Amino acid sequence: MSPLELDFDSCYRAVSSRDARFDGRFYTAVTTTRIYCRPICPARTPSARNVRFYRHAASAEAAGFRPCKRCRPELSPGDPGWDVRGDLVGRALRLIDDGAADEQGVAGLAQRLHITERHLHRLFVAELGVGPLAVARTKRLLLAKQLLTETALPVTEVAFAAGFGSVRQFNATMRETYGFTPSELRATAGPRTQKPEAVHGPGTKLGTGTGGATLRLRLHWREPYDVDGVFAFLASRAIPGLEVADLTSYARAVPGGTITLTPRRDHIALDVSVADTRQLARVVARCRRLLDLDADPEAIGQALGPTSLGPLVAARPGLRVPGAFDGFELAVRAVVGQQISVAGARTLLGRIVARAAAPDGLFPTPAHLLDTDLTGLGLTGRRIDTLKDLATRLVHGHIDLDGGQDPAEAVAELLEVRGIGPWTASYIALRALRDPDAWPTGDLVLNKRMAALGIPHDHIERWRPWRAYAALHLWSSS
Repeated sequence: MSPLELDFDSCYRAVSSRDARFDGRFYTAVTTTRIYCRPICPARTPSARNVRFYRHAASAEAAGFRPCKRCRPELSPGDPGWDVRGDLVGRALRLIDDGAADEQGVAGLAQRLHITERHLHRLFVAELGVGPLAVARTKRLLLAKQLLTETALPVTEVAFAAGFGSVRQFNATMRETYGFTPSELRATAGPRTQKPEAVHGPGTKLGTGTGGATLRLRLHWREPYDVDGVFAFLASRAIPGLEVADLTSYARAVPGGTITLTPRRDHIALDVSVADTRQLARVVARCRRLLDLDADPEAIGQALGPTSLGPLVAARPGLRVPGAFDGFELAVRAVVGQQISVAGARTLLGRIVARAAAPDGLFPTPAHLLDTDLTGLGLTGRRIDTLKDLATRLVHGHIDLDGGQDPAEAVAELLEVRGIGPWTASYIALRALRDPDAWPTGDLVLNKRMAALGIPHDHIERWRPWRAYAALHLWSSS
């Protein structure tokens, strides 16, 4: 079954077998109970005549269904079909996850995508059956439901953390949509996670801003998931002063606080401490992208397994492409890392952070980097010019590396930057733009690994549309 097309019989078989591969791809709504569930819900499978299937939780809620308290749709991994789409709807959904609609409204969201609000609404209705406002509201409600269930955050704070403008609006929306108030949900949720102490690694301090209570949330993945591979990749590239990482955890400074990501048996534990809880939705969305939690390992394996990469895919079936918490940060990493070792790039990036970072230890913004003297750090004059040119284009809005721009257009704009060639642009597309087919042209390690494995270069075309994952398999095999 295609993730973008719902076939009733295929969906019903998936629900009947509680097939975890379909978790997040669609939702099952039961007409007799007016509840919608994940395909893996442990409740008794309803009769086929009493179910409907929806591609998005917002579609089910718009039809009058409320989320199941047992399988908790708010914990579903994201739909991999939307995760890899670079079209307007796919990009709009990622921006909604990032909080764009909450901060700027649907009009601001449409402006970010350079289309009219009416056209955006028309696209959403055609694809999902509901408009972007309904999708944003469902995202807020599901995040609020998770916070009420898993944390001891006061209801007032939950309202603002989830993106609601007032507690009254929050109460009214939850009662209207779900049939119960936030306080009623919390009363039936059972024991909640205690507030843990933030963990940043032995002997290392990260910038924390003003800080706040540390909350723990669960981020679920789609099996299988190569935990060791993802965390090893991030650990080897952790920037001193910004990140602390090893095979067991990853921590970093974020706006107004810190986060720590720790692998558990079937999920990632996210410990987040931020002064402004309204940043929570953005933090969650960016952590999911950083860890590539919404990928579809089955589809990737089916495409790459029968090729010359078969042995590598069999050895690491859950391999992921680590993303980026911030697009500009990743672009700077790519530029600095040109033609030097990973360790050498870390050293230079650590120096940039030490000189240019804001007081809270964050990676410098494009505007901040433009105002910073980068001489004397070990960067060549040409590389400094490249970083300044890149930052200028982001400040002026010519390039958007956080989800608003078509990936092909963003790559074309990147190639206009002096000092950015095909390898750098492709690497940025692979990690920051989440392009599953990006291939770092001319990468020396990839060329060596392919030669060692006897893989001809014409096989690269056979790995479409998952060449980014093919690159990770080759890098990881060295």
